[in-house]
Amino acid sequence: MTSQLDQLKACTTVVADTGDFKQLAQFTPQDATTNPSLILKAVQKPDYAPLLADTVAAHRGESLATIVDHVLVRFGLEILKVVPGRVSTEVDARLSFDTPATIERARRIIGLYEAAGIPRNRVLIKVAATWEGIQAARALEQEGIRCNLTLLFAFAQARACGDAKVQLISPFVGRIYDWYKKTAGAQWDEAANAGVNDPGVKSVARIYEYYKQHGVRTEVMGASFRNVGQILALAGCDLLTISPDLLVQLQAADGEAQPVVRRLVPATSVVAPEAPLSEAAFRYALNEDAMATEKLAEGIRLFAVDAGKLDALIEAQR
Repeated sequence: MTSQLDQLKACTTVVADTGDFKQLAQFTPQDATTNPSLILKAVQKPDYAPLLADTVAAHRGESLATIVDHVLVRFGLEILKVVPGRVSTEVDARLSFDTPATIERARRIIGLYEAAGIPRNRVLIKVAATWEGIQAARALEQEGIRCNLTLLFAFAQARACGDAKVQLISPFVGRIYDWYKKTAGAQWDEAANAGVNDPGVKSVARIYEYYKQHGVRTEVMGASFRNVGQILALAGCDLLTISPDLLVQLQAADGEAQPVVRRLVPATSVVAPEAPLSEAAFRYALNEDAMATEKLAEGIRLFAVDAGKLDALIEAQR
């Protein structure tokens, strides 16, 4: 049997969205992504307790922030033993509005990977797609440090990331879907808003089409999926980062009975990109998008909370 996962891999690079590297091999993804919440979830499992304890013990005399980065990189190193491509490691979300601090933290993370023998082209530094985060990524890209701009909900964020020539963006499908469903309340029609009509899917498709039509080289990686239907509606996207639960469903689904159809196709002709967004234009466009404004702020808060919980776990072992 050819699974839907096998068929999806024929038109899209499949990325595993997890910090649990012991799960990865069964899905043979090309890349893997992590975030503070996924790492926190992983370190609380008994299987990973020794890894956390060993890393903290090896760096006990260093600052808490430095030990955290060592833990993140340790997980990344284990993931890179399984995936042939890249791993995404996230800068502390509490630095989302501090460009210099984001740059400094990203340099330290990439330095830890390089000290372990990992070349820069196998690591993506994840940064929140705030204006400050995008400017940090612009500077990092010029140093050869590749970036993955996350918590991306608005078209303006995607435009600014393209202007900054970042390596990759991660527009969030599921969280956009969540917002529209909650806002609609009893008026929400699930069937009418499924598949290609899903608001999160439509957002990613719009960004993909704009990038391809305007020759923007930034990679588009759909993220934050709630169901397999959202994933299949974006078949053909540059990359899709998928949780283990949904990877299991795709792996079990018969692709011969329900074949995967490519939905996103690159433009056949390219036109010049639009003029770069100024900071004022970016902030105004983001302000006009209530969904994006709310979900960006919420996402930063949630990642910051989990970063604080990870800090506490490490502090308890110092």
